[in-house]
Amino acid sequence: MALLEISGLNRSFGGLHAVNNVGFSVAQVMIKGLIGPNGAGKTTLFNLISGVIAADSGSITFNGKSIYNVPPYKIAACGIMRTFQNIKLFATMTVLENVMVGVHRKSSAGFLSGLCNYRSWNEEKRIRRNALEILDMLGIVHLASCDALGIAFGQQRYVELARALAGEPTLLLLDEPAAGLNMQETARLGETIRDIRSRGVTVLLVEHDMSLVMNVSDEINVLSFGKMIAEGKPRDIQKNPEVIKVYLGDGDA
Repeated sequence: MALLEISGLNRSFGGLHAVNNVGFSVAQVMIKGLIGPNGAGKTTLFNLISGVIAADSGSITFNGKSIYNVPPYKIAACGIMRTFQNIKLFATMTVLENVMVGVHRKSSAGFLSGLCNYRSWNEEKRIRRNALEILDMLGIVHLASCDALGIAFGQQRYVELARALAGEPTLLLLDEPAAGLNMQETARLGETIRDIRSRGVTVLLVEHDMSLVMNVSDEINVLSFGKMIAEGKPRDIQKNPEVIKVYLGDGDA
């Protein structure tokens, strides 16, 4: 059984069919690349999967259960976490506090119990410890006490990734994580994504950096004008005439 199954998914904005009868599946513990030109519908598809916007029709099944038009907080509770194309960190919080927000999804303590209950204080310590472990895994634990927006752009990308991992996802949606990174940072990101998969997390990756996508993806799906036009192994996608025409460029290019 596929971890994520999408069928006949549609979303329009006025007369624009941003996602047009899209269907594909993502297997357990794999890296699935999702590519396409600007405006192809990739981020809209992510928004539909994560519940940020509602679909017009179709179906989305995760772990055998429908998450079609389910609110984002319930989708997160199912085990789907995401990053954003435009970094969305809490400006008034430190790096550690931003990551702790992700861990709090797994917390059972409420506000009042947090004030009065020693058990809740212990849980807060656990959350802090878990957040530090994730920062250490990503190699940025030394930034824990820094203001989240006071660090380098590439480091902010890793903080957002750490926050998503803090929620212990089964499926991680990465929306252009290499945007704004240099070659060395992108190469390191590729190693990180592979490491995440090795820890049992399935990754759905939207990315324009073809070197990154081709190097880390087990399979790739291609969107163009809201429609799925190709699916296959990276080597097959690179040779697909329609993909070359609409996205990768012809031989002269």
